[in-house]
Amino acid sequence: MKKTILVILFVLISVISKSQELKSPNNSFTLRFELKKTVPTYKLDLGKKIIIKSSKLGFDLVNDESLLDGFEVEKVDRSTFDETWQPVLGEEKEIRNYYNEMAITLSQASTGRVMLIRFRLFNDGLGFRYEFPEQKNLSYFVIKEEHTEFAMNGDHKAFWIPGDYGTQEYNYNTSKLSEIRAIQAKESFVNISQKMFSPTGVQTALMMKTDDGYYINIHEAALLEYSTMSLDFDDKKMVFVSHLTPDAQGNKGYMQAPRSTPWRTVIASKNAGEILMSRITLNLNDSCSYDDVSWIKPVKYIGVWWEMITGKSTWSYTDDLNGIQLGSTDYSKVNPSPRHGATNEHVKDYIDFAAENGFDAVLVEGWNEGWEDWYGKSKDYVFDFVTAYPDFDVKALNAYAESKGVKLMMHHETSGSVRNYERHLDAAYQFMVDNGYNSLKSGYVGRILPRGERHYGQWMVNHYLYAVKKAAEYKILINAHEAVRPTGLCRTYPNLIGNESARGTEFEAMGGNTVDHTTILPFTRLIGGPMDYTPGIFEMDITKLNPDNHSHVQSTLARQLALYVTMYSPLQMAADVIENYKRFPDAFQFIKDVALDWDATKVLEAEPGDYITYARKEKGSEKWFIGSTNDENERISKIYFDFLNPKQKYIATIYYDKKDAHYIDNPQAYEIRKFKVTSKSKLKQFVAAGGGYAISIIPAK
Repeated sequence: MKKTILVILFVLISVISKSQELKSPNNSFTLRFELKKTVPTYKLDLGKKIIIKSSKLGFDLVNDESLLDGFEVEKVDRSTFDETWQPVLGEEKEIRNYYNEMAITLSQASTGRVMLIRFRLFNDGLGFRYEFPEQKNLSYFVIKEEHTEFAMNGDHKAFWIPGDYGTQEYNYNTSKLSEIRAIQAKESFVNISQKMFSPTGVQTALMMKTDDGYYINIHEAALLEYSTMSLDFDDKKMVFVSHLTPDAQGNKGYMQAPRSTPWRTVIASKNAGEILMSRITLNLNDSCSYDDVSWIKPVKYIGVWWEMITGKSTWSYTDDLNGIQLGSTDYSKVNPSPRHGATNEHVKDYIDFAAENGFDAVLVEGWNEGWEDWYGKSKDYVFDFVTAYPDFDVKALNAYAESKGVKLMMHHETSGSVRNYERHLDAAYQFMVDNGYNSLKSGYVGRILPRGERHYGQWMVNHYLYAVKKAAEYKILINAHEAVRPTGLCRTYPNLIGNESARGTEFEAMGGNTVDHTTILPFTRLIGGPMDYTPGIFEMDITKLNPDNHSHVQSTLARQLALYVTMYSPLQMAADVIENYKRFPDAFQFIKDVALDWDATKVLEAEPGDYITYARKEKGSEKWFIGSTNDENERISKIYFDFLNPKQKYIATIYYDKKDAHYIDNPQAYEIRKFKVTSKSKLKQFVAAGGGYAISIIPAK
């Protein structure tokens, strides 16, 4: 009898050790970990709704036994964490980081190796990662592939872009999961970087909506010393599987214990606005690594840029390519181009305009030697980061800007020649310090050199962070374009003030973005951090700047104002040419007024692919700003002002679409009106196709 009881007890202990459960602090989410036979799996529920079905975890290794099965649960550690922290720059003054944690240590009997899977369950979703403690039997290893699964519980509606190793500059597709393969086969996805890896591959952040109205977002956080994760979709089993970006040899990651992977994140809610308000991505990153952050400030800027993008002006000093020779160009022997944008007099005009209108900085592209060759003479050309063209006087222009209370913003285009850039990085940053620059827009257009490396591989992930950390030594703010998509690292390194890493406004001059683009990006790209979207285009007909460019900006003017609120960034550009702002000074007033850094953020309306309406409170003041962006269908927006101080009265100035406004044939039809509001006020506002509205709210005197 005693023997039988002991055997039963042993079996029960064995079963318990293979299956573990974790609840979120408010008990809304339930995570279940289980060893199925010897394979690690997890499952995630929101209430009674299955968000992630039972999904496998593990790795294939190069020239070594896999970390896919043969595991036993060695130890389970549980804890709760609750803190409130303040971002240096952000969408709110304080962020709560509150989760229950379960760390499961697994041992592989056949090899004696140990792998730990750490789960953190928040009130808005899940984060988990793999950890490899220091150990005798697993020291240095190479990842062949990570096999993290996300098994779907239905054929969800998805907002996705195709898998790619080097660009996110795609318009989003909206389809059922089961339709991804057919769409990718039908469409010709042309991009500037790498061939997509799979007929069903997609990039994160991936946004989905279930048939019964639940919203699910899959992404990653704290991408450090590791390859970027995309997702392959098995449309037979309805399962996403992680796909890491390979290097030139096809390997996915080089690891040396003790090491951990980035966090894999699943955010879910019955409310779309709660996806936008989730701070899981930031919370899974380490706290700020800098003791002194006084030099990190938000930046509102204009620039000599849109005229180049549209083709009105050129980056190149000369069109006379006969006199151009790599590394030894004598610019006194070539004819300057009448279309060169970065000239002393032209930049002074922008400095004057910035000073008159309260802007912090002026970006100037095409100031440095090398652009002629990059246009096609040599595929592997490397830029000079300290030598200006003859018509751009660095010291004189920075002195002029300083006299006006304005900074010039540096531009470094690397053309993908990353080793060259790293060799010159200290000299380039010191040049900035010596000449009064404190912010930088960097670019990585083209294939990466060394050959075979990719924009989103481990090697380049390391480079981007190296550049940011090196910039901090010189107190320089970084805005990286064509870099890896953000994963919340701006919490740890807040001088990473912005990124592009998606299809931005520049593509409006290259055929146009889809009308619903800005109603999707906050659910996808902006989950990882702020985006330098470069809004503020007032003239939608590009032929007005360049008769040879027949592109059309897919937006009304009122929506361009709204984007300063809906597309969060502490780095915001008024992207149009100054002549167009002088044509519409009343609308331009909103761009001058709108804040960049916030004490509070509210989502008033949200539906991915359709519309988003935000309200944000300016940091350190009682001013609020509202922005609403809309897709191709006109609608009536209904919002309440219950977020306002009930003891205060306010004056609201609204910039909105006229009744006959339309993003194609009447985009500049807008009106402005003022009215009094309190916390009890509500608004019903017409929004045009491709339109939007913006509101500034100030306390009434």
